[in-house]
Amino acid sequence: MKFISWNVNGLRACREKGFEEIFARLDADCFCLQETKLQEGQIDISFEGYESYWNYAEKKGYSGTAIFTRVSPLSVAYGLGIEAHDREGRVITLEFEEFYLITVYVPNSQDELRRLSYRMEWEDAFRNYVTELDKKKPVVICGDLNVAHKEIDLKNPKTNRRNAGFTDEEREKFTCLLENGFTDTFRHFHPELEGAYSWWSYRFKARERNTGWRIDYFVASQRLNDRLVSAAIHSDIMGSDHCPVELVLQ
Repeated sequence: MKFISWNVNGLRACREKGFEEIFARLDADCFCLQETKLQEGQIDISFEGYESYWNYAEKKGYSGTAIFTRVSPLSVAYGLGIEAHDREGRVITLEFEEFYLITVYVPNSQDELRRLSYRMEWEDAFRNYVTELDKKKPVVICGDLNVAHKEIDLKNPKTNRRNAGFTDEEREKFTCLLENGFTDTFRHFHPELEGAYSWWSYRFKARERNTGWRIDYFVASQRLNDRLVSAAIHSDIMGSDHCPVELVLQ
């Protein structure tokens, strides 16, 4: 089963840059999106053979997630079930027969870390949510987690040490998630690979120079490790400041 996750940074804009052709070329069984920046009814997009599920933020032009799936889910849930965390359309959970699939757009801590304290609350709530699901059946989490976990996961770790996405606090929360029984699937296959990034600033020719960050992930329950086939980052695919990431599961 092939999964793709992509922060499209506005689906309408990404559509003008070839989203539908990229979708067809990647040929995933489940295609997960973050930062759709949509309200219901603002886009008419569908793909033959796929069902789609959408979670919209209350704030217009902000956040939002979606999943296109060839496999009909047993159930669908939106958000974490906590009102304070569920106004920004950040989480969709599909339950399948053998596992849960979650697409997530983790809150950014923002400039001067204005939202870091909220981010910490959100991280704890999300971790509790996925670990409770994991007690029932394995979980596959994908999306923009807005953190570069290790120094290998961004080009300039020293100069970004206290910037959003590379604070000690954010990195520790990701470590805590892994310690609760989860695997960073890309590092499972590529533990020492440098220069593997999924996001680049639009400034300073960052993508051209590959001055990037790896902040888009597939994280899976450790008991799925023997079913992991491959993990990849499609850094050649344009259309957003992020690129799609991939997981193949047996």
